[in-house]
Amino acid sequence: MCWQPNKVYNGALYYARQIYFKTKKLVGYAAICAEMTRTRNKHFMAMYVSSAQQTCQAVAEELLSFQANLKLFWQGKLNKKPNLPRYRKVGMCSVAYPKKWLKLQEGRVRVPLSNQVKAWFGIDAFWVQFPTNLPWETIRELRILPRHGIFYLEWVYERPPEPQPLDLARALAIDHGVNNWLTCVNKVKSFNQWYNKQVARLKTGKPQGFWSQQLARITEKRNRRMRDAILHKAARFVVNYCLKHAIGRMIFGWNKGQKQECYLGNVNNQTFVLIPTSRLKERIKELCQHYGI
Repeated sequence: MCWQPNKVYNGALYYARQIYFKTKKLVGYAAICAEMTRTRNKHFMAMYVSSAQQTCQAVAEELLSFQANLKLFWQGKLNKKPNLPRYRKVGMCSVAYPKKWLKLQEGRVRVPLSNQVKAWFGIDAFWVQFPTNLPWETIRELRILPRHGIFYLEWVYERPPEPQPLDLARALAIDHGVNNWLTCVNKVKSFNQWYNKQVARLKTGKPQGFWSQQLARITEKRNRRMRDAILHKAARFVVNYCLKHAIGRMIFGWNKGQKQECYLGNVNNQTFVLIPTSRLKERIKELCQHYGI
């Protein structure tokens, strides 16, 4: 299932790019899906129809983003001219299922498969456990994400905002760094240092591009630590501080392109660039919107 969407994405993108090269026009979601159906793309047919359409939708959204950025470039609001979306490398990709195609029964969810998969393997669906702490009524989508040899299930659900009594005249300013990430989190640097040392040790004497299951395991461990530090600790710590002190505004210092154009030396560059501060900023932004900050 996770091999097919990568190929569907590249096939749909190839069609869209060729149309753009010939006509200088961008095709939309409906035209991409129609072309994949008309040509009976084998990877498109191997996916459940709604999941295949979601992949085509992702291509259409990338094209719209390219078009919007190109317009900003011609208006002088962007320094660099944007490029068309690029093909994905060979590998697995996430699969999405809208809720209407899922069925909950006795604490398990039925995930349907395509007719082509049924012909190949003799099964038309598989079942996954549904988390007991989520109400089924709020579920919007199920995503299956492959990461370093492990598959994750992400349940996308709607969460209503919870506006709090805040004072918009009060503000919290954040200046992110390395040793003191947000002046309150100082474990992130050590996570990356441990990871970099392990990768360097395992790649010593190996050819360019070497990868192994052990590298995949330590990479996934490092990524889980970072996700935990970002999503469940640092962002929540900052937002809870604002709620506790009725702070209604947050100012996050940010320099665009700072990691692409930083020259701090090999050691400091490696430490600084690998810290996912942009993801932290986006998570804080989501929480701020939820609470009305």
